Amino acid sequence: MTYRAPVKDMIFTMQELAGLQQLTESIPEFADYGVETAQAVLEECAKLNEDVIAPLNFEGDKNPSYWKDGQVFTTPGFKEAFKQFAAGGWQGLQHPTDFGGQGLPKTIGAACGEMINSANMSFALCPLLTDGAIEALLTAGSDEQKAVYLPKLIDGSWTGTMNLTEPQAGSDLALVRTRAEPQPDGTYKIFGTKIFITYGEHDMAENIVHLVLARVAGAPEGVKGISLFLVPKFLVNADGSLGARNDAHCVSIEHKMGIKASPTAVLQFGDHGGAIGTLIGQENRGLEYMFIMMNAARFGVGVQGIAIADRAYQKAVQYARDRVQSRPVDGSVAGSAAIIHHPDVRRMLMTMRSLTEGCRAMSLVAAAAYDAAHHHPDADTRKQNQTFYEFMVPLVKGYSTEMSLEVTSLGVQVHGGMGFIEETGAAQYYRDAKILTIYEGTTAIQANDLVGRKTLRDGAQMAKAVAAQIEGTEALLAKRDSAAARAMLKQLASARKAFIESAEFIAGSGKGNPNAAFAGSVPYLMLAGNLVAGWQLARALIVAEDKLAAGEDVAFMQAKIATARFYAEHILPRALAQRDAIVEGAESVTALALEAF
Repeated sequence: MTYRAPVKDMIFTMQELAGLQQLTESIPEFADYGVETAQAVLEECAKLNEDVIAPLNFEGDKNPSYWKDGQVFTTPGFKEAFKQFAAGGWQGLQHPTDFGGQGLPKTIGAACGEMINSANMSFALCPLLTDGAIEALLTAGSDEQKAVYLPKLIDGSWTGTMNLTEPQAGSDLALVRTRAEPQPDGTYKIFGTKIFITYGEHDMAENIVHLVLARVAGAPEGVKGISLFLVPKFLVNADGSLGARNDAHCVSIEHKMGIKASPTAVLQFGDHGGAIGTLIGQENRGLEYMFIMMNAARFGVGVQGIAIADRAYQKAVQYARDRVQSRPVDGSVAGSAAIIHHPDVRRMLMTMRSLTEGCRAMSLVAAAAYDAAHHHPDADTRKQNQTFYEFMVPLVKGYSTEMSLEVTSLGVQVHGGMGFIEETGAAQYYRDAKILTIYEGTTAIQANDLVGRKTLRDGAQMAKAVAAQIEGTEALLAKRDSAAARAMLKQLASARKAFIESAEFIAGSGKGNPNAAFAGSVPYLMLAGNLVAGWQLARALIVAEDKLAAGEDVAFMQAKIATARFYAEHILPRALAQRDAIVEGAESVTALALEAF
């Protein structure tokens, strides 16, 4: 078995931290999606990912997708696996039943998303981008676009892409040059080049639905003049059948450090007369609609970080159990022993485990907030959850992906020299993880969002509201007398204070000295992510201690307590150094003269 889905930890987290039961009780459309349903869905999802999709991961790294004569051929086995994925209804899991989806909460969908990404991140990128396209069409598509495209995207017959980036326009979308020319029949002809298009061309589905940012002639300059267009690979006839090939062609794919089986395409629109597209929503509101896709994808990429970290952890534990080397320092084994006996190997494994579990808890709690924000019958509850979810997205995306680099690097380290050898597979996770801190907005872009939109805009009020919730958890810890609870209380309170001081510094610097506020933006993001993940593990510790006292699932609860305590004593203390860098180190960031670099 190359991968074992952590179903038990996911169910515990959904039930005890994300409040799945409360969601099902308070939201009528989720009434049938309680813990029993979640358990059944996750177990079925685990089977597909463990048996079908995970075994293709190493193969995809060795035999990646390739481009030939305008076509892209995916890794052997991918096409068949995607058919099974689609036939099982997995693409439509959390999408509306009106268009053929299953309508499950994002809370369950996020756990399934983690599984498929752990199993095979290159494979999982295709459904991730399709999810984003579905979200954008649900929000801004016309009735006709929804009727034609959503059922096919949701059942996996067609896949979706997101076309933002151009050779001269990376994250600065004001520089987009792709143009759209209105036609008498209400369609548009699209001309331009888009790069870094994930699954922009492939052989796994009948059609590919490109969502493309472009400018209509005479549109305002900058981001205010960008519109969003739906440009299918094959045009769709009135009866829903596929028609002529559209003028949208893949001219090459990238050769990458990781995620090699996922084809990253350069797409050329309009080289043969113009690609036919239809406007999504209104002209010049394209960026607003694209951010719907982007936010869905940002959360999804954060889940990818958790997923690849868990896969690296499982691999490292397996190796540490099997690899015999050196006598333990405490003499507990007479001769050489498996390296899992050595304290530093245990430290590395516990770092990997606690970071992964902390981020998993953070992501599922955020997913539950999304569910409440979109489906709760009470307007105030929806608003509160939406604000909380928006605050959490840069943490889930930014912290979890940076965390995945640390964890996958430790995975290589646990393997020692064998980790540097491709055949063991440990290096692939490290290489695959690197892209996660870059696409859908680099860590700095997530941090700018956290600083600008989520802290400066409201004078750190939301940051302080989250801190107040954490203080509530501290009050519960203070009533306990276990060593684990005492350790967590001490370090959680310390990290919370460091966070508040950092948020106040950023809010105070923002208007008069923006460089000072943004110089510490990434450390601030990392501090916030560290704190919120630690907070979730603190909540888990409280539940686990109570269940342990009641004699429930003793081994699992003991492990949960030990993991939370390790996070408290080894990860949360990083917050103090991050606070010092933010509050006291801003000046040195910009002190060196530009010509001295």
